Amino acid sequence: MAKKSGSNGLYEVVWPRGERKQALRPLAKRLDTLSGKTVAQLWDYLFAGDEVFTALEEKLRERYPGVKFISWREFGSTHAVNEKELLASLPQRFKDLGVDAAISSMAC
Repeated sequence: MAKKSGSNGLYEVVWPRGERKQALRPLAKRLDTLSGKTVAQLWDYLFAGDEVFTALEEKLRERYPGVKFISWREFGSTHAVNEKELLASLPQRFKDLGVDAAISSMAC
């Protein structure tokens, strides 16, 4: 938002973003390949995630031998009444299921 300061044609400018409240953390180390890895599928049950994941699985299996998938059906909707609980449970569920990576799909 800008506010004119006098008749000199200059404006006071305020940065539109708020002050950062959380420190940045380093990103997780990226996998060098999906071959032999287990990939979790997360979906909000909107749009056509079931079709998208079917196509993704097909193409990723061609490219990465031995890749395994844990279906979105295993996790439930990531946009439901219990979404906070579901999302909070994911780190432990991923550990229990041996998940190496996740694909999160959503409608927009």
